[in-house]
Amino acid sequence: MDKIDFSMLGKIADMTEIPTVGAYNIRKNGLGVERHSTENIEIIPKTDKPGIDIRIKPGTKAEKVHIPVIITKEGVNDMVYNDFYVGEGADVEIVAGCGIHNSGCQTSEHDGIHRFFIGKNARVRYVEKHYGEGEGTGKRILNPTTQVYMEENSYCEMEMVQIKGVDSTIRETQANLAAGAKYVVLEKLMTHGSQKAESNMTINLNGKDASAQIISRSVAKDTSEQVFKPTAVGNADCKAHVQCDSIIMDEAKISSVPAITANNADAQIVHEAAIGRINNDQLLKLMTFGMDEQEAENIIIQGFLA
Repeated sequence: MDKIDFSMLGKIADMTEIPTVGAYNIRKNGLGVERHSTENIEIIPKTDKPGIDIRIKPGTKAEKVHIPVIITKEGVNDMVYNDFYVGEGADVEIVAGCGIHNSGCQTSEHDGIHRFFIGKNARVRYVEKHYGEGEGTGKRILNPTTQVYMEENSYCEMEMVQIKGVDSTIRETQANLAAGAKYVVLEKLMTHGSQKAESNMTINLNGKDASAQIISRSVAKDTSEQVFKPTAVGNADCKAHVQCDSIIMDEAKISSVPAITANNADAQIVHEAAIGRINNDQLLKLMTFGMDEQEAENIIIQGFLA
């Protein structure tokens, strides 16, 4: 592990060194390089394909597990399959994320398929950050697939962030909620240059009193393109709210296509979408404090994506 490795780990997982406590699995250039389990959280390498099983014991409280991935070579095409088994009544935080440092001319890509099996009354907070950097012309591609299966009265909160530097991403998310389960998603994306981002999300509310809140915030600069397709499907007496807000700049393109489906007369599902430029009044106000236009824009964008 060198300075570049820890710089990226800091950006995607708030890790500036190898932890001395807690569960973690660090993957670099397609291989596991550091791993540690605890009494309540066991990390087991898969034997039939690349990836790990993370098994969290029932009743586990206030513990955290880190599973970051970094790529520092050009021409790497890494695919992992990670399964999370969260026991009944557990309350944990999972910190993931992927950083690609590509200084070459060949494409480097990481595709991750994460499945979450969340037990009754369990609570999970999941944070996933994506980041790209490097002087080379090789592309940095990240394609995450997230599948969530929630049992009765469980809670799952997911924060999915694309910081910058990712040339192409296709994000696939699907969640299935049993009775009383609550699913909260905050997706935040930044694109610039000629980057492309596509996010497809389907939330199936299958049980009575299941609920979901999906919030997507994005900023598109230069000639980048974004497409959002969040869908909430109410199959029971349930509630869901889908909200997409985007700032568009320069010659960028954004398409937001929220959809709602009710298959039960008691389903209450709402969606809303807004795309617009930076507010001129906000821009002028910040510039009166001595900022130039670029500095003022950056402050507004940071606040919007905070």
